[in-house]
Amino acid sequence: MQLNLGQKIRELRRRDGRTQEALADAIGVTSQAVSRWEANGGYPDMEVIPSIANFFGVSIDELFGYDNERSKKIEELYQKIEGMNRQNNGEDININECIAMARAALVEFPGNEKIMLCLASVLYNAGYARYGEYHQTDADGYNVYDIERHRTYAEWNEAISLYEKLLKTMEEGESRQRAVRELTQLYLSIGEHARALALIETAPSIYDSREFLKANATDGKERAKAYGEALLKTVRACSELMVSGVIAYEKNMSPTEKVASLRGAIDLFSLVCTDGNYGMHHGYIARVYTLLSLYLWLDGQRDEAFAALDEALAQYNRMNACYAKDSGSYTAPLIRLVSYEVCPDMVNAAPLPCASLAEDWPWWCVPEYAIVKPEMQADPRWAAWVSKLQ
Repeated sequence: MQLNLGQKIRELRRRDGRTQEALADAIGVTSQAVSRWEANGGYPDMEVIPSIANFFGVSIDELFGYDNERSKKIEELYQKIEGMNRQNNGEDININECIAMARAALVEFPGNEKIMLCLASVLYNAGYARYGEYHQTDADGYNVYDIERHRTYAEWNEAISLYEKLLKTMEEGESRQRAVRELTQLYLSIGEHARALALIETAPSIYDSREFLKANATDGKERAKAYGEALLKTVRACSELMVSGVIAYEKNMSPTEKVASLRGAIDLFSLVCTDGNYGMHHGYIARVYTLLSLYLWLDGQRDEAFAALDEALAQYNRMNACYAKDSGSYTAPLIRLVSYEVCPDMVNAAPLPCASLAEDWPWWCVPEYAIVKPEMQADPRWAAWVSKLQ
């Protein structure tokens, strides 16, 4: 077994917020010696090992990394809370239970990065599920966040503190990228634009992303597969940017322009998924169709608005068909080597209720909602569509 004693000492010291000098003074060595251990330039003498373990309040077995049971339990708790939290998709299903479990886990495993990140993400999600995200229109007619309202969310304020604490010590990797991504969104939501911009300076450019670099690190069949994976991620990201742009422009785009842009956000997928098999993206496309129906209605295209709602239902049913099995593959030429796995919580689960399409319509928060929904609901075709969702 590889001995990573120096790394363990560094992790424990950071966990407790201790300095190298504090550890050195407590066990009677120099701070330079501690620095060497943490840099894997040597190991402590055996006679000081008990003192180091005592300093951090751990057993000698834990200090040497013989804590498989502890790591296993942390991973099990993390996966359980994460799985439960995914159920809170726009509504409060079990937020209180998730928060209570994460807090109890932190008491049992104080300072553990995975559990802290888990709690921060639950609190992040809680703000959306419990209160929602609110927008306003600025003097220039553009969409902006209702920062004064968002600043009152206790869950988001606590999440920000946790993310900020985590980022002081987290090493590069997916967990850190997730923390940066979610903290950036929270900074934006409460109007801390300068902090958000400073934070994203630590992130790589799009061409330095894992997906792009993977295509340049493989060859043959693996390279073709990597190109397909990068294409799908890029298409999804570009589509989401187009939808966000429609919302951001607010009064500076006409309904006709918004319809064209939203159709473009959908058509991006057809350029790559040429056979209509969108795999795990069917659910997202269904949501875009619901937003499209709103702007079609505003543009006077009433028949097309209800056709968009029917297409949203068709896409949602295809999404549920994907969830009925644990994995699948794309079939269009450029992405036929790409497969996907369904989230374990969703495999063979009861189909997601189609009724949510009407309940959550149009999914994104837009001011035109208050005008359009009563008008569409007054049309007999709305009731007919809702009856199809049952």
